[in-house]
Amino acid sequence: MMSIKAAVPRAGALRRVLSMGLPTMWGAVAITYKLTCPLAQQNGLGARVATSAVFFAVGTGLIVHVRRALLRELRQARQVAGAAQSVLLRPSPPRIDGLSVAAAQMSADRGATIGGDLYEAVATEHGVRVVMGDVRGHGLAAIGTAAAVLGSFREAVHDEPELGGVLRRLDRALARHLRERAERDGTTAEEFVTVLLLEIGEDGELRALNCGHPWPYLLSGSLVEPLSCEEPLPPLGPFPLPGDLTGSQCGHLLPSESLVLHTDGAEDARDAHGRFFSLAESLQGAAEAPPQAVLGRVFTALLDHTGGTPNDDVALLVLRNDRRHKRPSGARGTARPTTTNPQPTTHL
Repeated sequence: MMSIKAAVPRAGALRRVLSMGLPTMWGAVAITYKLTCPLAQQNGLGARVATSAVFFAVGTGLIVHVRRALLRELRQARQVAGAAQSVLLRPSPPRIDGLSVAAAQMSADRGATIGGDLYEAVATEHGVRVVMGDVRGHGLAAIGTAAAVLGSFREAVHDEPELGGVLRRLDRALARHLRERAERDGTTAEEFVTVLLLEIGEDGELRALNCGHPWPYLLSGSLVEPLSCEEPLPPLGPFPLPGDLTGSQCGHLLPSESLVLHTDGAEDARDAHGRFFSLAESLQGAAEAPPQAVLGRVFTALLDHTGGTPNDDVALLVLRNDRRHKRPSGARGTARPTTTNPQPTTHL
């Protein structure tokens, strides 16, 4: 191991020396030609043309070399960003516990691959648990905050029997991250995160805890409506959580129905005339489409609306119930009765 670690710096130093060797050689050739070549000392037209050709060739070679070096560094940076994205926003499997899943994120910064949006869907013994969140701001600080919240979620969903316990774990992880960052940087980290926690039981029963995040849309036949109209809690960070964190009962996700979770960048996007993008309209008629097709449809409409330049990061996560269970009795929509005594669920 020590020999490998020692070899890596030597290889890097060798590459740096070789990368500087060619420009140095070209420069030496140009100077040598100018100082020693008799033709370079003459003032005739032919001599001047030859001298100009030599220096043009040297300059062109230097430009090509620098361009290749910059492209190589750009490829390496994209590889690092791709690796970071695969760790932070892990690719969702196509199916989770009988639910079809698709998720994608689009950054407002041209060339960026990750930002402050976060999402995850995990099958647990308590049901399928989903998080969708949005960190205030952009850049490395937002990425670090998103990683702290997601890391806590991935552990808490398996340990906590109630959504309230998961949310408290996320709140503590965020507070600890901001405190450590403030101590490290010597600045006060004023940051907040909007978070939506969702739990889907074996029978499709929906429970949710919302901290300042947009409610997802429910797709059922020709119906496209918000899952709930309840007032959300404040975002995580600025305010303490209330003592009672009982998840809201939001009815059932019936077979062939879908949920579309999103960040506020989707509905805050504007066109050249300042008109907001209507996510609900873009979802009309998409109830029968698979989740991946819903993503493509929304992102295409969003890019058309904004002219290809959204002003904020956008994340979407689509869940479709492909289970074949008996439908619970009751009306569809916000007026349908919900289960007052929920039964324990088990992982399929």
